Amino acid sequence: MDAILHHLSGVDERLGSIITSVGSYTIATGGDPFQSLVRSIMYQQLAGSAADAIHARFLGLYRGRFPSPVRLAATPEAQLRAIGLSGRKTEYVKGLAADVSGGRLDLASLAAMEDELVIEQLTTVRGIGRWTAEMFLIFCLGRPDVLPVGDLGPQKAVQKAYFLRKLPSPERMEKIARPWRPYRSVATWYLWKSLEKFKTIG
Repeated sequence: MDAILHHLSGVDERLGSIITSVGSYTIATGGDPFQSLVRSIMYQQLAGSAADAIHARFLGLYRGRFPSPVRLAATPEAQLRAIGLSGRKTEYVKGLAADVSGGRLDLASLAAMEDELVIEQLTTVRGIGRWTAEMFLIFCLGRPDVLPVGDLGPQKAVQKAYFLRKLPSPERMEKIARPWRPYRSVATWYLWKSLEKFKTIG
């Protein structure tokens, strides 16, 4: 990791300042792909505390153990709605479970695919867009060179670090991040963390 941080700091002085300010890189990757995707759908557009509460109640439905795709697909919608999951997210998680249990989505095969093919496979599932697929690449598969240009967090961090008048477009993000290759996931993590640090300081 030291070599990666040295590379990023060397190619971009402003990113280097962020890395120095934030400190050690502590991202956790891996985990079960199905569980990761279900959690991602649950947490979409929710504050962390609210999503945490729904996730805890979700596990409570299954006595504290994450359900298999078959079991989740068979869970009545009313039970999932009762724990606070919206109607749309209930459809999404049950649809994902049905796709996996029915063999339409082979999660085990994703680890051997290129990033864009993983995104293509995952976004065939209702409720999984490009952003969710990119988070899966970074946090579940541990891919090192993912740049979520549509994520508001990195956009805000880049705007602040590079003294931009407005949020950068996806094209501007790509251009700024070009020197960060092949470690754009690491750079993105530092951008997220820099926003947290600015909030703390503010």
